[in-house]
Amino acid sequence: MSYPSLDLLYLSEEDMIKAGVTDVVKCTDCMEELLKILDKGDYRMGGENGNSHGCMVTFPDEPEFPHMPKNAPDRRFMAMPAYVGGKFDVAGMKWYGSNVKNREKELPRSILMVMLNDKETGAPLSLMSGNLLSAYRTAAIPGVGVKNLAVKNAKVLGIVGPGVINTTAVETFAALRPSLDTLKIKGRGKASIDRCIAYVKEKCPQFKNFIVCDTLEECVKDSDILSFATTTPLGSGRESYPRVEQSWLKPGVLICVPGAADFADEFITGGNMKLVVDNIKLYEAWAEEYSYPCYNTVYIPGCLFMDLVHDKKMDKSMIHDLGAILNGKVPGREREDEIILYSVGGMPVEDVAWGKEVYDYAVEHGIGTKLNLWEKPYLF
Repeated sequence: MSYPSLDLLYLSEEDMIKAGVTDVVKCTDCMEELLKILDKGDYRMGGENGNSHGCMVTFPDEPEFPHMPKNAPDRRFMAMPAYVGGKFDVAGMKWYGSNVKNREKELPRSILMVMLNDKETGAPLSLMSGNLLSAYRTAAIPGVGVKNLAVKNAKVLGIVGPGVINTTAVETFAALRPSLDTLKIKGRGKASIDRCIAYVKEKCPQFKNFIVCDTLEECVKDSDILSFATTTPLGSGRESYPRVEQSWLKPGVLICVPGAADFADEFITGGNMKLVVDNIKLYEAWAEEYSYPCYNTVYIPGCLFMDLVHDKKMDKSMIHDLGAILNGKVPGREREDEIILYSVGGMPVEDVAWGKEVYDYAVEHGIGTKLNLWEKPYLF
């Protein structure tokens, strides 16, 4: 880059595909490296604590002004900034708007963009389409769990919520555990279930058996790997989350939860399963930002862990960062019959890291459209 002239690279969704954003194995490797970096502390996110998920704009139930949006499920805007060190060494931000009514216009619920910035000057490096980037990095974080914590000969995968996140999760898990051959699905509507099955049949021919489950219990039982990607409105309370009973779980199951799922306090605290999180500092930040009990607002199980620590029902030492496991500080799976619950919160560092890898590939292979910001800044 020749200062003061500034160019940035625009990457459309088609450009992102050409640059490898849907490469599930490469994305999982990227997230594995990122989690190691998080464990070392070489990163920053928003907020005074440097670990905030992001800044959310919501709307009142009854707006004073006629043009202002009205509160509704998933009706929000959100900015998620971060800096990631290590081999990435870049700053950036994901910005998105969300509205469930988008589906009536044949649009995704959320429309996302990601910006990367030079860490020294703040100059924009790239503006890129973020929907696929976000979906695949969201699947890759539990994918790191599958790669390192799932039983080696896993055959049955159960998913609750067959939307975009779990559909890409199935694709990711299949690449990491080729032994998987049976997919159990619990969903709310036939359309999303049918879309998921059609996608998996096209992308993952190793699956020979598809079982659509009428109940949560049916989906959970006999699964070697479980993935919960259900959502509920923020603040809807614990009673609205899908409840999983201990007796349903197969010995050795890995439970990945990037969505809503509930477990009995006694099961969490009783030492009957290993508790793993993507980054404990994220959950500590949520506990600071939301009133107790945090789990009533943020449905990710890591928030339940923090509430139970607050209640002195368990010690924080029972919670293990996956990054610490990857860095060899604490053991991962210790027994074939060990049940592992892995809480996945989602962080902007993930978007920045995967965005940087896709951007680097695009630059190297001449993908995207160069945009000029200025030849010389007008007010300098």
